[in-house]
Amino acid sequence: MTEIRALKDTDRVAWEALWSGYLRFYRQRLPQEVTAATFARLVKPGAQPHALVAEHEGRLAGFVHYLFHSSTWSLKDNCYLEDLYVDPAVRGAGIGRALIQAVYAAADAAQAASVYWMTQEFNADGRALYDTLARRTSFIRYER
Repeated sequence: MTEIRALKDTDRVAWEALWSGYLRFYRQRLPQEVTAATFARLVKPGAQPHALVAEHEGRLAGFVHYLFHSSTWSLKDNCYLEDLYVDPAVRGAGIGRALIQAVYAAADAAQAASVYWMTQEFNADGRALYDTLARRTSFIRYER
């Protein structure tokens, strides 16, 4: 059984373990103060980004972080799904799909124009799921 719910202050240790796995997967390292500030923003009521977690068999098994922003292409906000991670030990149980669908529900409730996200080309397992939930676009990301 999996429950999707808002991240709580008491989830800090379990969320950090998942966050560490997420950063490792994307070959990133962040200072501890960035992780602490991120968690503080995620649990602050009314603040962005927003966070949902998947509680599976009594423990946190995944998270999703998302935010809303205005756009020059729409009168409505867009929803950016920034981070999504599921513990590798429970992948294939529908948790990633449930987290994305929960973001879709939040975006629908906010009347967002769209929901979008990015992933690495090497994320084959994630992309296989995403291909069933959204349309891949031809945009290429540039970064400084």
